[in-house]
Amino acid sequence: MCCWLTTLLLLGPRFALLVWWVTSPQRFGLAFHAWIWPLLGGLFLPWTTLVYLLVFPGGVTGLDWLWLGLGLAVDLGALGGSGYGNRDRLRGEYR
Repeated sequence: MCCWLTTLLLLGPRFALLVWWVTSPQRFGLAFHAWIWPLLGGLFLPWTTLVYLLVFPGGVTGLDWLWLGLGLAVDLGALGGSGYGNRDRLRGEYR
């Protein structure tokens, strides 16, 4: 099971969320009380949503905040990195 989950995470967090939702929809129901939050989380902050699903059963306390912060940092780094990598396209300069 651990190797299967690791493979899904390497394929992409959105794919992992989809497979996890199909195999265990009750976990999503317990973690999120409305369907819109996992949908928005999967679209905009997929790593943070995955980490939240991992840590929510005992409540978010102690080091769980650290894990959520790391998930958020990975999401923001991916968004910021793509913006930084494409910064010259807006100017129309070709090198």
